[in-house]
Amino acid sequence: MSQGTPSSQSVPVFVADQFRATDGANMGDLLSFANELILDDVYELSFGADPARLSLLAADDASFLVGTDTQIGTPGARIHMDSALTFMSPEGQIHDAILLVEVDDAGHVAEIFLLPFASLLPQVEYRLVGIDRDGAKTKFAQVACVSFTRGTHITMATGAQTPVEDLRVGDRILTRDDGIQTLRWIGHTTTRAVGEFAPIRITAGTLSNENDLIVSPDHRLFIYQRVDELGAGRAELLVKARHLVDHETVLVQQGGFVDYYQLLFDSHQIIYAEGIAAESMLIDSRTRPVLPHDLSRNLGDVIPGHSNLPHAGLDVQEGLLRRPDAAALLRKASGR
Repeated sequence: MSQGTPSSQSVPVFVADQFRATDGANMGDLLSFANELILDDVYELSFGADPARLSLLAADDASFLVGTDTQIGTPGARIHMDSALTFMSPEGQIHDAILLVEVDDAGHVAEIFLLPFASLLPQVEYRLVGIDRDGAKTKFAQVACVSFTRGTHITMATGAQTPVEDLRVGDRILTRDDGIQTLRWIGHTTTRAVGEFAPIRITAGTLSNENDLIVSPDHRLFIYQRVDELGAGRAELLVKARHLVDHETVLVQQGGFVDYYQLLFDSHQIIYAEGIAAESMLIDSRTRPVLPHDLSRNLGDVIPGHSNLPHAGLDVQEGLLRRPDAAALLRKASGR
């Protein structure tokens, strides 16, 4: 099995000069590294500032690179996850974010980005109440993991439909490529359904699913095209749920809390959720920090079924899906 090109993770970021301290010890300064930040300083987003999508790739040495399909940053440049930050708005609402640093070939800082996990508004005072120098990768992994939501029915080896929250390690699951496979680990997190954590709802019937399918935004769905309606140049496709949003049949489900479940097999698999073919958890340097320490250590540095990326090269670029009828077109293409 050949080494493939990993899937990129696209995240919304602000550049440092859009987020400036307006009160406190660093008043007037731009957002900077964790060791230069001071708790209780107040920051404001500049008027008219909009986030840009930063494409991140997991490198083999557990670092990150800027992907080629990025809107900001230099493709191929290294990204360092400096820290996880916590801000509080005047209403007492907590806003989590990650500080990202792009470095050039000489190791010098090229740019500093702020990745917020909920929307930030211009000219609102955000007080810095938390600086975590060790938790950035774990926090990012929670976003990078593909996840099913509570209530999602997974197709078992017997054909039975089991809610994801009722699955147990050792259960036998039907996969598209490798028949029946054993479930090795189940992750579970509960988080506020806002920003990058807000799930995507694919309503019943959209992709011939009997029930609504609700997944994490970057969860990839497998589509087999009988006719190449998209012009992707191949029959087999992996499509991110977020790229199908049309606000009618595919919706962003904002508000409240969401229970996310991650399903891990010995190799990256395509399984069936509400009848839709969807990927399982992929282990790489983006997602590995969510694993329990003992499990991560026992897996070693190389996991063949994950590091070889058996489904690499199937991703559909967002540009081909930037149309209001993308979901309907994919349903037609698959002959459903």
